[in-house]
Amino acid sequence: MRQSGVLLHVTSLPSPGGIGTLGREARGFIDFLSASSCRIWQMLPIGPTGYGDSPYQSPSTFAGNPLLIDIPSLAEDGLLPKGEKMSLPDSDKTDFDAVRAEKERLLNLSFRYAASDVGEGLADFKKRHFWLRDFCLFQAIKETMDYASWMQWPQEIRMREKSVLMPMRRKLADRIEYYAFVQYLFFLQWQKLKEYAHRKGVLLFGDMPIYVAEDSSDTWASPELFQFDAERRPVSVAGVPPDYFSADGQLWGNPLYRWQDMARGRYSWWIRRLQSAGSRFDMIRIDHFIGFANYYTIPAGAPNARHGSWVDGPGEHFFRTVQRALPQLRIIAEDLGAVNEKVLSLLRFCGYPGMKVLQFAFSGETDNPHLPQGYPENCVAYTGTHDNDTSLGWYRNAPAEAQALARSVTGATGEEDIAEHMISTVFASRADTAIVPMQDLLGLGGEGRMNVPGTAAGNWRWRMTAMPADSLQRSLEQLNASSRRG
Repeated sequence: MRQSGVLLHVTSLPSPGGIGTLGREARGFIDFLSASSCRIWQMLPIGPTGYGDSPYQSPSTFAGNPLLIDIPSLAEDGLLPKGEKMSLPDSDKTDFDAVRAEKERLLNLSFRYAASDVGEGLADFKKRHFWLRDFCLFQAIKETMDYASWMQWPQEIRMREKSVLMPMRRKLADRIEYYAFVQYLFFLQWQKLKEYAHRKGVLLFGDMPIYVAEDSSDTWASPELFQFDAERRPVSVAGVPPDYFSADGQLWGNPLYRWQDMARGRYSWWIRRLQSAGSRFDMIRIDHFIGFANYYTIPAGAPNARHGSWVDGPGEHFFRTVQRALPQLRIIAEDLGAVNEKVLSLLRFCGYPGMKVLQFAFSGETDNPHLPQGYPENCVAYTGTHDNDTSLGWYRNAPAEAQALARSVTGATGEEDIAEHMISTVFASRADTAIVPMQDLLGLGGEGRMNVPGTAAGNWRWRMTAMPADSLQRSLEQLNASSRRG
């Protein structure tokens, strides 16, 4: 079935209070997709953000992001005193520090006001989420440590000595309960949104990073799964070598997995992680799929990613286990970057759709796999991703040769219509699924860029200033009809 969708992170919705949320505007965006005959809403990871406010550096791979909780919905549901609301002005850029402070104030107020009213539901929620106990303790301890990384905590807490943790659980019981309450609110709103999307015929397409953050409850609670030394310090970290995005490569810094130990445990942690993601999303993009075939290892403490090495990943054995345990899971492989025969062979074995990105097509090589005439049906085609500039921004900064080739392939005349023609080219391709970032649909330039890989500050902030216009909905509906998608 030929289908289409839009890539837009929840934070980019024009919700009141300085950040997009899971409330009215999220439902309005689903209405827009449904009316446009788009069946997929793709978003970035929805977990709590960490370093640089990145959704790809989260303190938990299982938890939800409290900043996405919709405050007006809490008030409507009687979980906040009447009249309480976000006091921040609307903006086209998210001020994460200001939003975080204001939302924490309101969520703490909600906890004091309504925790006793949701006791039964919260108790059931705790029973159903195995990760919650460690995550809430982790967050409560971070408060007492002035939010320092757990790598800097006192030795006995870092090493999870029982004689210390048990008293801390008792001492921090109220704050532990608060963090559980916040997660309960998040998933209550998330489930309502998912049900609304399904009623409108829209699938939720989520993003799951292959790696977890060093400063996370995952690494603290399960250090045996990661390449740590006896003191639970990273030995090697993740990244990619020099590539299209960066001459120094990308030094992500995430701890690497002990794949052999995971294999002996039948990848139980991964199965639970994927099962959790599958309960939230209808489709899951696994970021950096390449790392399952072979992963790049960089010595901990290295200044950049220039001097690393490739090591074989878990490969077919891992995905054979996943497919037996979770046969209904719909996975899309982010297979961009250093694709070699190992990666291609693993992708063929799994049968997952890979990704094609039109912005990558105009390098001049006739065998470039991102040229639209070569797309297979079993792929997801994009104009660009969250890591690229917008299509207009890309064109304005591209070499003249690439611009000329882009015009030739898409039929565009120049920057005034390049985004429109790149969108229609992706939709007209053989790819079963076509996805377009919202910024391209709005015709934005570099001001709409979401992320610049390799930079730590100023990313993830872009927001729409209003819901999409009816004229955009009609033109997208017509494009879906003409390209036989929907």
